[in-house]
Amino acid sequence: MAAVPEYFGSRVFDDREMKANLSAGVYKSLHRTIDQGAKLDIGVANAVANAMKDWAVAHGATHFTHWFQPLTGVTAEKHDSFISPSPDGGVIMEFSGKELIQGEPDASSFPSGGLRATFEARGYTAWDPTSYAFIKDRTLCIPTAFCGYNGEALDKKTPLLRSMEALNRQALRILRLFGNQDVKRVIPCVGPEQEYFLVDAGMYERRRDLRFTGRTLFGARPPKGQEMDDHYFGAIKPRVAAFMEDLNDELWKLGILAKTQHNEVAPAQHELAPIYATNNIATDHNQLTMEMMQKVAARHGLVCLLHEKPFAGVNGSGKHNNWSLATDTGINLLSPGETPYENAQFLLFLCAVIQAVDDYQDLLRIAVASAGNDHRLGANEAPPAVVSIFLGDELAAILGCIEYDAPYTSIDTGKVRLGVDVLPKFRRDTTDRNRTSPFAFTGNKFEFRMLGSANSIACANIMLNTAVAESLRVCADRLEGAEDFEAALQDVIRQIIQDHKGIIFNGNGYDDAWIREATEKRGLLNYPTTPDCVPHLLDEKNVSMLTAHKVYSRAELVSRYEVTLENYCKTIRIEANTMVDMARTEIIPAIQAFLLDTASAAAAKKALLPGCPCAYETGLVSQLSGLADQISLRAAQLEQAVLGLDGLEDIGKESQVIRDEVLDKMNQLRQPCDEAETLTARKYWPFPTYGDLLFGVR
Repeated sequence: MAAVPEYFGSRVFDDREMKANLSAGVYKSLHRTIDQGAKLDIGVANAVANAMKDWAVAHGATHFTHWFQPLTGVTAEKHDSFISPSPDGGVIMEFSGKELIQGEPDASSFPSGGLRATFEARGYTAWDPTSYAFIKDRTLCIPTAFCGYNGEALDKKTPLLRSMEALNRQALRILRLFGNQDVKRVIPCVGPEQEYFLVDAGMYERRRDLRFTGRTLFGARPPKGQEMDDHYFGAIKPRVAAFMEDLNDELWKLGILAKTQHNEVAPAQHELAPIYATNNIATDHNQLTMEMMQKVAARHGLVCLLHEKPFAGVNGSGKHNNWSLATDTGINLLSPGETPYENAQFLLFLCAVIQAVDDYQDLLRIAVASAGNDHRLGANEAPPAVVSIFLGDELAAILGCIEYDAPYTSIDTGKVRLGVDVLPKFRRDTTDRNRTSPFAFTGNKFEFRMLGSANSIACANIMLNTAVAESLRVCADRLEGAEDFEAALQDVIRQIIQDHKGIIFNGNGYDDAWIREATEKRGLLNYPTTPDCVPHLLDEKNVSMLTAHKVYSRAELVSRYEVTLENYCKTIRIEANTMVDMARTEIIPAIQAFLLDTASAAAAKKALLPGCPCAYETGLVSQLSGLADQISLRAAQLEQAVLGLDGLEDIGKESQVIRDEVLDKMNQLRQPCDEAETLTARKYWPFPTYGDLLFGVR
């Protein structure tokens, strides 16, 4: 097999291919567009399209598609072949600059949140030259933005690119104040860690809840879960290792820098982490990673579950968004250096992030809102729904000294001594790794840990980029007109610390006492569910900020509000209907079959042993019969609750009724079903149990 460097990026029309296949003039012009945002000339587009087509055809491609990210949260593509008729009755392979730059997919069935009427089908895709084209399944995929007839963003990429530009504008203002004239662009960079579960495909097919909803709606806890912590970082099982090896090959061919893989805490749970990429490319790559995980899993007789909470009683899956700021000259603006207390530029950028997270904690919570993630946030496996920042001892001490204008004495962290002479000594990292913090500083980046595993990372980064852009704007406005820059800088940093120190928390985020302190004493926001937080997207402070930076229009924000709550409501409606269906057509019949056989066994026992009370059989029949009655009643109550939603016209009201009533009735139905599972003989139970699913892949 070829070495990894030989085939890495072999399916990508990357910079190496552009340099090899484009003329020097076209290559230079294209890079002006990519690096500086210069307008793309149609002649350059034609040359790029022709070279891209020749390269793709040489690699076996027959079709092309504009690959985009609508508001469904997944990717979309419409394939067109390269063929065009020739006069002699044959075909030639053609691809024009116009086809590269713009596409026109039917947009009628994508969610728009009211941005356009259903009968207005027209939508446009526009080439994003900052993200490389790639080949997938013999199709040239061209990353694109997706917009409506009047230019409204109908996707996640367009606002992301806008947010990156907003952040770049304001960060450059700050760098110029520090005398830096060399930097031309500031780019947010991201490395998203992706958690997921692997289950056997045969077992998956026998669970309608997994097939329809991505999570188990029923399931008694097995005798063993994750109590022993033996799965975490444990030896990877052969079947899983084969999947991971295959997955790495596919990702590396697509130029995705998959770096780290390991077992996670829950049985059957795993994680993949990539090396950093620019925000836009990292978002595209994460969407591809999730798609490839599911595709490769199928080859191995497995199913990859990306739901945030596929199993009750064990950890759910998140996606940790490691975010930093880099210049085009290669400087990480969030790197403290050896003496962070003397690094004024770092401290200003650090404080700008602190201010942004505090001022727009609601937007960060909204960015990760979904029906699936509601099950995960606040459990002892993920950060709470209250947003806070972890800085670590050294940075917290530095900010404290700045606030009170006190001298700073560097914390002597010393070296960690392991008590064995042959083992190396290493320096303690004062930033630590606080698993309970939603937003933790981890050396030279911030780790936003609230994202759910199925989330597109675009939403969180749009809000984070724009909030930080706004914070930097406020700082720049104060500093640009200052007579004494050094004194004004000191005042700005001190003021931010004083005004926003309440968002900083270095303790245990799982502690109930912290939630009380956060909300009652510090005034932090606590939005446990999607219906709690999403309406605040339309708060005037949020609308004003996001529209001022031209990341969203007011209409686009209203559409996101509608789409997010519609998705929440539809998701739980499907789950509720699936529960009713499974309870009536699978669980109750299974219980009845076991009851009949148990009753027959009791009758036979009495015939053999006259006078035998058959206490075991009688008690079991009575208990299971009662549970079956409860299941039937509660299924009917859940069905009525769902039917009652049909009369609600306001999506906000519908989401609240689902939160307060439908979810409660779903929990009520699950309880007797799970209890019945523990009493029913295994051969009668209609679908694989938690024990089967969690420990079935070897």
